[in-house]
Amino acid sequence: MQQQNDISKLRNIGISAHIDSGKTTLTERILYYTGRIHAIHEVRGKDEVGATMDSMELERERGITIASAATHCVWGENHINIIDTPGHVDFTIEVERALRVLDGAVLILCGVAGVQSQSMTVDRQMKRYRVPRIAFINKLDRSGADPVKVTTQLREKLGHNAVMMQLPIGLEAEHEGLVDLVTMKAIYFEGESGDEPVEREIPADMQDAAATARETMLDAVSMFSDELMEAILEENVTEEMIHDATRAGTLSMDLTPVFLGSAYKNKGVQPLLDAVTRYLPAPTDVKNMAVDLANDEAELEVVSDPEKPMVALAFKLEDTRYGQLTYLRVYQGTLGKGDTIFNSRTNKKVKVGRLIRMHADEMEDIERSTVGDIVALFGVDCASGDTFTDGKMDVAMTSMHVPEAVISLSITPKDQKAADNMGKALGRFVREDPTFRAAVDPESNETVISGMGELHLEVYVERMKREYACEVETGQPQVAYRETVTRKVDFNYTHKKQSGGSGQYGRVAGFVEPILESDEGSKDFQFVSAIRGGSIPTEYIPAVEKGFRECLPKGRLIGFPVQGLKITIDDGQSHSVDSSEMAFSAAARGAFRKFYPEAKPQILEPIMKLEVEGPGEFQGAILKTIMQRRGQVIGSTEEDGFSRVESEVPLSEMFGYATDLRSMTQGKAEFSMEFSKYSPAPAEVQKELKEKYKSKIPDEEE
Repeated sequence: MQQQNDISKLRNIGISAHIDSGKTTLTERILYYTGRIHAIHEVRGKDEVGATMDSMELERERGITIASAATHCVWGENHINIIDTPGHVDFTIEVERALRVLDGAVLILCGVAGVQSQSMTVDRQMKRYRVPRIAFINKLDRSGADPVKVTTQLREKLGHNAVMMQLPIGLEAEHEGLVDLVTMKAIYFEGESGDEPVEREIPADMQDAAATARETMLDAVSMFSDELMEAILEENVTEEMIHDATRAGTLSMDLTPVFLGSAYKNKGVQPLLDAVTRYLPAPTDVKNMAVDLANDEAELEVVSDPEKPMVALAFKLEDTRYGQLTYLRVYQGTLGKGDTIFNSRTNKKVKVGRLIRMHADEMEDIERSTVGDIVALFGVDCASGDTFTDGKMDVAMTSMHVPEAVISLSITPKDQKAADNMGKALGRFVREDPTFRAAVDPESNETVISGMGELHLEVYVERMKREYACEVETGQPQVAYRETVTRKVDFNYTHKKQSGGSGQYGRVAGFVEPILESDEGSKDFQFVSAIRGGSIPTEYIPAVEKGFRECLPKGRLIGFPVQGLKITIDDGQSHSVDSSEMAFSAAARGAFRKFYPEAKPQILEPIMKLEVEGPGEFQGAILKTIMQRRGQVIGSTEEDGFSRVESEVPLSEMFGYATDLRSMTQGKAEFSMEFSKYSPAPAEVQKELKEKYKSKIPDEEE
């Protein structure tokens, strides 16, 4: 494999879109036209091979992409690294990770459906990481395709300065080719798989429309080039000027060039590849920031220079039959086989044994990689998001946004063999996906997995079954409740024990009260010592705090953690012989047991911020699904026939929501939710939870 030297000829791109917009199909065509594969397979094709990039069996069955796959191809003189990303909201962490290391992206939109809910999510993520993009309107062969409508939606819904660089020649079943508004030529895609683009004159009936569209395009593009503006006035515009101005607008994220086609029908892919190499940034065009660990995490820029000290980010881990595979993006310097590199989080050094360039699930060994390359290493123990250096700099690439888990399930292996495999599977999934968590509940001894939504956990349970032959039974989804106190109560408790030899003695007195919103400090627990005159010796005060803290993990209402209380001790008594740290800890625990029921404890439930998006005609149905679940609507917007409802709903009411929403909106609405706050549960819910807890623990000791 030739060494990639000219960094300006390298492109790291992502292909992002709403689910079912044709991302994987487009990637498959790109691989075919760049000579990486020699036959085209469909996502749900009759040949049952499945798309190259969907290497996971589950992906082929469901026809969706779950894990992002990396591949590399060459177009003309340009090297392109492509990362195919998932479109489903539960897998947004995969999208986040991919966008973190990409320089540019292709945003695919369906020519019929246009801007959909997930297109908005993906667009928000691209804005967060300042990823310049070009748009590709796909599926123009479908009935109802309207690229002009979709371009308008890009402007209105996503706020892009979208400009069409092409016009379609025919739509739906008549879709034959494209008019290139830069060269003012018609392009037809001939040959069995459309691999022979042929330029011809623009059809006579389209001449006027093409001239008008070109004027609109030049108006938009000339804003980014004075030279082009002058040339338009003097009527000596060159193609080069248009390309330079379009590139400038795209890199500044003030312009989104729009390209058209039908990947499935092999139309429009080659001009899109030309656009990727012309308009999307090379690694040298992008500013990448890191934090300097040696200088109090001050921000510093990493430069795309192969001669500087090496800095690389591990953005994705994968478990393969040969061990852990770590995907790296090299930001600065050069990385070679045999080099020693350092993990800046753990300070451990690692020797690079094999350096690999990935092509979906196939690999090719390479000797060296340089700035901008996306490569993979074997057998490196690290976590997703770790930074590697050659030891000359102590820096970390800025961290990624990892949302909190919102839903838990208990899982039980069906037999001993499944139990062994379950441990292996969970270990791998947790390392690969920062939004997936697994832990053992100390009380029930059950294994509990947590994640971003029901589908997220469903897929992992299914993967355990397939990839690890591990059958598990899943329990009821579990909500993380909390307990708190609601009124101020005084306490005065003496702990004494006499059992031969020295005894135990300690008295603590004071009061407990709820923490108010306006209070400074921790909102979970505050401990204040207002002891005067040494009634409790100073050395025993930490033991008193420790005793109180030991009571917090398990409240006495329903056994969930206690939060939001402030305990002040202002009096007490010690004994010169019988007092000890142990005695004062026990006194604090006794005081807690005594005052807790008197402080009117109540149960808090987690409230989720729920956003539902779907076609306007289903707004009533969407509101109904929220009201049925004790939800409170915060606001709703409707534009261009598309409705978006924001609300707050208790997590305990959200189980099975995906199924209900789908059935009430014909599968056209989508939702995303994240944790918002804890609020008191309604009286009937509290009563039910307490009864359930008491039935589990009939005789609790005092």
